[in-house]
Amino acid sequence: MAQSSRAPLTSVEIVRQNRYAESSGLSLKRRLDQISTAESVIQHHRPEISVPLINKGVTRPASERLPLASGIGRLTASNVCRSTSGAVEHRNELEQSDKLYGVSQPSSSLNPLLTLSHPRYDLPDTLVKNLVSMGIQSIYPWQSSCLLGRGLLTGEKNLIYTAPTGGGKSLVADILMLKRVLGSSHAKAILVLPYVALVQEKVNWLRKAIAGVEKELQPPGQLRDLKRSKWHSSNTANMLVNTAIEQHTIDDLGVVVLDELHMIDDDHRGYLMELLATKVLSLEQKVQIVGMSATLPNTQLLAKWLDAKFYISNFKPIPIKEYLVLGNSVHSITTSSAFFRAATQTTGLVPSQPIAPLMTIQPSTHTELRNPTTNAVVALAVETAGQGFGALIFCGGRQACQTTALLVCQAMPDCSCDISEKRQDVIDDLRSLPVGLDEVLEKTIPRGVAFHRLTSEEREILASAYDNRVISVIVATCSLAAGINLPARRVILHGARMGREPIGPAMLRQMRGRAGRKGKDEIGESFLCCPKEEMEEIVQLLEADLPRVESSMTPEKRGIKRALLEVITVRLANHIDAVNEYIQRTLLYHTMDRTRLTEWVEATIDELQATCQVSVNSVGFYEATPLSRATVGACMTPEDGVFVYDELQRALKAFVMDGEMHVFYMFTPVNTSSIGDINWRIYRNEIERLDESGMRVLKFVGVSPAFVNRMANSGKQFTEDDSEQIKLARIYRRFYAAFQLRDLCNEIPIHRVAQKFEIPRGFVQTLAQTCGGFAAGMIQFCDTLGWGMLKSVLEHMVDRLKAGARADLLDLARIPFVKGRTARVFWENGVRSLRAVAEAEAKELLPLLLLVTD
Repeated sequence: MAQSSRAPLTSVEIVRQNRYAESSGLSLKRRLDQISTAESVIQHHRPEISVPLINKGVTRPASERLPLASGIGRLTASNVCRSTSGAVEHRNELEQSDKLYGVSQPSSSLNPLLTLSHPRYDLPDTLVKNLVSMGIQSIYPWQSSCLLGRGLLTGEKNLIYTAPTGGGKSLVADILMLKRVLGSSHAKAILVLPYVALVQEKVNWLRKAIAGVEKELQPPGQLRDLKRSKWHSSNTANMLVNTAIEQHTIDDLGVVVLDELHMIDDDHRGYLMELLATKVLSLEQKVQIVGMSATLPNTQLLAKWLDAKFYISNFKPIPIKEYLVLGNSVHSITTSSAFFRAATQTTGLVPSQPIAPLMTIQPSTHTELRNPTTNAVVALAVETAGQGFGALIFCGGRQACQTTALLVCQAMPDCSCDISEKRQDVIDDLRSLPVGLDEVLEKTIPRGVAFHRLTSEEREILASAYDNRVISVIVATCSLAAGINLPARRVILHGARMGREPIGPAMLRQMRGRAGRKGKDEIGESFLCCPKEEMEEIVQLLEADLPRVESSMTPEKRGIKRALLEVITVRLANHIDAVNEYIQRTLLYHTMDRTRLTEWVEATIDELQATCQVSVNSVGFYEATPLSRATVGACMTPEDGVFVYDELQRALKAFVMDGEMHVFYMFTPVNTSSIGDINWRIYRNEIERLDESGMRVLKFVGVSPAFVNRMANSGKQFTEDDSEQIKLARIYRRFYAAFQLRDLCNEIPIHRVAQKFEIPRGFVQTLAQTCGGFAAGMIQFCDTLGWGMLKSVLEHMVDRLKAGARADLLDLARIPFVKGRTARVFWENGVRSLRAVAEAEAKELLPLLLLVTD
């Protein structure tokens, strides 16, 4: 008699057979080792959502905690000993710092103008109360003096000002911006930030500041929502102004705030900032411009350019002590004389009266710490953490960050059970993210150490943990100094290089300016740790003046071509006389020989005509062409516009439709220098896996498998000495990045793509975000040129790019926090639409979330 057969249980049925505490299952996060035996079929479960599923009030028994930093050894940090002879000098310097930095500041009771509720500021009561609740009980005297300058609070005058990092720069700009927006029923504001990482932080701060304000000021139906304020990167802000000029809505713009104004001579971010400011100066109506920086040596020149008042403050809320660490000796470099005494004594450049170091770091017996500089970095970080303060370490490269983090964590002291529990919560939060838990962070976080080159979600979790002193030490690359807001009691610089290149004085000041936190530290300290062999270079760095900020429109940099293309296209200038008026409002006009500038402008317009981006009619007026409108609408440079136009023209003749690689290549940004060097071995492997359709795309765009194979065997990188080599390198980099984009759109998680291509996952996330913006630009480009069919093909893939999923999951991917991997689990288990999710109960969806696997 045949035995009755029963169909095997599905994974969902297996999970449902287990018991769940349904009343608390949505708020209690369980570690993997806590899942019951029957749940072992779904190892490494990780719900793909961007909000932590954790109840901070839940306490785990000590027996159930994961072991701290399993798999790594222990090191003993060297002692940092203060010498007797240096103690007196150190005490004198502290007393001098108290006078220099003015630690005793007048209170608002002695100076009523130091409270923002004073009638002179005329701010809404709700706004003032919100600021007080956020810790701003009063303002500094320099802030008051700056704000009360004639014509600033009314928006009649522009303002350029500079103040040290941590000295309260942002608050001045925030008040001026909010004053303009709240004082008008239609005024809008644009705040330009240099790094995307800072945008969300600023958005959160401003939302708290204006909470409830619109209700107090708003007569029904008259005042629009305070979402009128916009926070953007320079590229998006420049695009917004171009669009507003074309659509004749620029009259609503009331104020533009430019943060980190010293970056205006940066070839990428700063170049767009200069274009934006010059266009605003060329408008008929008055738009207030507010620019600020901590490292701006030629403030008067920029004030002259922007027709602005300027203000210079040297105020620091707390004293900052600066030290130079050479070998095992720590010397003060607060003053030049002290530094030169230390330098000449150490290097022997000239005879000098020897002085005792303020501190000495004992040599280490550990092999890993035999290098004196590395030993000093670890010792200083561990000492800071042991005293209950936070330390921020800057390294020259990504790999150096991870290596340093691992060394520091091995020497960190044990922590309390409460801190241990909170660190485990941080690990759980990171594990719940779509990218999973980084294997290095899994080792370092239990000891209170983390590094910063990660995805935005990971950075947000770690920044919160650091701010709450759950994490004691953060290690970051030098390039992130201006892109992070993590003040520390002690800043430690592991060398003075970024990669192979020495850092400049502006970046050095940015990093050292992170020392000290108002309200949490009484003093800040910075330590520059270098080998003795680099002493001469360090001397030059520390004594160097900040570089003067110059125009990015010079021939040696990006040039003026994009500026002229944009003003002609948006009809801000349509004749040579109008062009000359525009040029007179540029920073370049104040720094370049006028005769040479005129000749250069004429030559540039001739170049734009030669590439069909500008035409001249019979009476001498400049007119935009379809190509120029497409280029400006897509936020591209003139060179990139011509390149993309040629690529799309060829695609129209032979677009490969039986595969996806051609579309992914089109969506990959033209400028892919941020992805770093190509790994030719991986490139070759990816080409070998292409199907016939992919190989046709490869040949069509101009990528040679034979060339890739030669590069993989030789281990060399591109030489980009002429325009043809630059164009060829651009094509190969785009196709290499297109492989990564393809994987992301086919539901491969970010961390898997990063592992596959041996790059940081933050790079992969940045590529995905950049591609989203570039793809929108490509669609706009096609639409402007009337290429409707190609636009439709690209639009379909944009949805996939946003969702990180194939076409069948696009409906599910519309759900907040649900992306490709979670949507795929829902689909395979019968939940295949938004409606199905809406009608499901929580107890039905929880097992599905647990099924999201690597």
